[in-house]
Amino acid sequence: MLTGSCLCGSVAYEADAELGAIVHCHCVTCRKTHGSAFSTVGRVPTDRFRWTRGESLLKGFESSPGKIRYFCSQCGSHILATREGADLVMLRMGCLDTEIADRPRMHIWRSEAACWYDPKEQLPEWPGAAPPPEQYESGLVQSGG
Repeated sequence: MLTGSCLCGSVAYEADAELGAIVHCHCVTCRKTHGSAFSTVGRVPTDRFRWTRGESLLKGFESSPGKIRYFCSQCGSHILATREGADLVMLRMGCLDTEIADRPRMHIWRSEAACWYDPKEQLPEWPGAAPPPEQYESGLVQSGG
């Protein structure tokens, strides 16, 4: 059983299904929708998906012909998308509450990728917040270990 919810917790769902292949989408629409370099999605069958809380708080937007993106009208979390005629729901992985072992399988729409992000570039990682900018911008701190 997969479960997910928005940032404020007002909208929640569950899916009694295995998560389909996870992908990072770099299309302009996903980047603008999420305010990020890409969106990460996984699919589940529509007939195995159900809202458990807050469905009336959802707002939808047709971002391209036949594709509706749904978000919480209170906190703005983009929760999922549907495509007309498809029997799959595209879950936004950032709203998934269930721990999963699967890893993303591919990047798509790299032709529309943000020029400032390269998924092949290795960057320092930190377990929490980054150190003050003057430390990492000057090169004093190299890694969060």
